[in-house]
Amino acid sequence: MLSVSKIDKTMKTAGNNWPISFAKKSWGILPCAAFAFIFVFAFSVQAKAQEQVGDGRFETFDTQEEIDAAEEDLRNEQERADEAEFVAELDLRRQAIDEMQGRQGIYSPQLQEAYGDLAALYAEVDDFESAIRVYTDALQISRINTGLYSDEQLPIIASLIEINNQLSNWEETDDLHELRYHISSRFYELGDLAYLEAAENYGEWKLRLLRQNLLDLGYRSYSRNAEDLSDFYERLLGNLEIQTDTRPESLIRIITGKSEADLVLAREIASTPYTAFEGTVSRYLNQQRCRNVRSTSGQIVRECVNVQVENPRYRQSQVDAKQLAMNRRARAVQESIDRLRQIYDQSSDLGSVERAELEAQIAQMETQASQILRQSRSRRRF
Repeated sequence: MLSVSKIDKTMKTAGNNWPISFAKKSWGILPCAAFAFIFVFAFSVQAKAQEQVGDGRFETFDTQEEIDAAEEDLRNEQERADEAEFVAELDLRRQAIDEMQGRQGIYSPQLQEAYGDLAALYAEVDDFESAIRVYTDALQISRINTGLYSDEQLPIIASLIEINNQLSNWEETDDLHELRYHISSRFYELGDLAYLEAAENYGEWKLRLLRQNLLDLGYRSYSRNAEDLSDFYERLLGNLEIQTDTRPESLIRIITGKSEADLVLAREIASTPYTAFEGTVSRYLNQQRCRNVRSTSGQIVRECVNVQVENPRYRQSQVDAKQLAMNRRARAVQESIDRLRQIYDQSSDLGSVERAELEAQIAQMETQASQILRQSRSRRRF
């Protein structure tokens, strides 16, 4: 079952006494945001100055130093103008929010759009931290007014995903993807195109997490996440295939996603030493070891003790466990290939381009599956 993100857990308390950070925090971030805005226009100013040199406006200067100084003056002038424009725009939006809060309260539904516009302004000048804070306030207001699982939150969550992705905040981005899919799965019907799109986006993000190992997971956590993703695709396919109105062609991306999850896991298994796998027999055995000792009376007696020794079969069982895991993934990929081949053979709705793309996709998957099978049969891989 998908876990609701940390954001979801935190925001469930919003209906009580959760203050809007925007209403309580000062606007001291203004200089930082304005400073960021300056750099957006730096290169355009230089280009403008160079154009003016080219059209003869600086021809009265005798040296390159004088031209450079004139360019610097023009750049500073443009930066001051841009900064003033940004400050004025920021002040207008801030004032509009303050007035709206005063008239309608800090949880007014109308504030959602106002916060969204302000957050977008911050994002334009790369002040991403401020944009995240304001978008989070907008998300809070949406949840208070429309419920925890309303679709009105989805555009805000999408913006938060984009910004956190740019900042490489991978855990936060993952939480937001979980939240977006969780809301979509509750709001949309299973066969709805919007639901299919949400499921595909969720799966593609999880695949990216695995391919790049963005969360820096160890083998066990990595494998568990890959298996969870494969199971997610399998459940999704099972639910969609029993729907009478599901077009087989709409399942292609989901089937492909499942095969890619299985391939990612198979490659991880192949590159992992067999010693990382849990053996199928007991790791240790109890043995009795005896020796002759002289008793206090001078007699020779036999003294025995039980000791724990390594099971010689345990290492082989680890090799077998790795082999079994490889074979399981190879079979899963082959099942996906068979599903795609069935769609290719039976569908009359695929165009010539789509058929060619699907055929190439099947061929590529077959090649990768064959490589995995060869690896699973080769003891040298262990």
